[in-house]
Amino acid sequence: MNFLCHAIPYFDQPLLAISTGIPDWMSVVDRKVRARGKLAAVHADSPDTELAQVASGILRHIADDRWFHGTEAFVETNLRLAVQLRDLLPGDTGFRPMFVGHILIEMLLDSYWIRDDPEIGHRYYRMVADADPNTVQRCVVEITGKPVVALAPLITRFCDTAFLYDYSDPTKLLMRLNQVMSRVGLSQLPESLVDWLAEADKLVESRRQRMLTPPDGTDPFGFGSG
Repeated sequence: MNFLCHAIPYFDQPLLAISTGIPDWMSVVDRKVRARGKLAAVHADSPDTELAQVASGILRHIADDRWFHGTEAFVETNLRLAVQLRDLLPGDTGFRPMFVGHILIEMLLDSYWIRDDPEIGHRYYRMVADADPNTVQRCVVEITGKPVVALAPLITRFCDTAFLYDYSDPTKLLMRLNQVMSRVGLSQLPESLVDWLAEADKLVESRRQRMLTPPDGTDPFGFGSG
């Protein structure tokens, strides 16, 4: 899951909702500092309500990733996209195609929410903008025990760039994918993949509901009410 998919089920609890993004933000701030579940669990019932909500957001992220990445639809789709990439990029048989497929699925799933209802994107970014980034940072420092002083400025930049809106455009999506590639030290994807991204979009959308339905049959995204 990416930012919106993690946050949407918890929109009625804004600080918790935006805190579901902390593990991903931390991968940008400092990949050596992890917002681990066992650390967050210690604070989930803290009398400090802000700390408890931030810790709970981290825990929800971890729990939701666990079932999401285990769904048959996600595993099958990721493998299919990786095989397609290997065909398009001869010689690229290593880690990169599976990684790209994984990240691409998550980006596209976020893009559908904004495409279907732009207000969802606006609401999410308003929640992030309305939160005090220094409060989020304070809580993460408490949870991790590390001086993650770059988190608050990153949250501000996250709002300013509003890059979730780029995922619906294949050219901009490729740019955002390549930013991730740079961050993790992998080579850039060629512009020739833009047409393939549009086709991958159709595949992912066809499996959207299956990927976003937990194994216990609950409906956190309200597909059944649509």
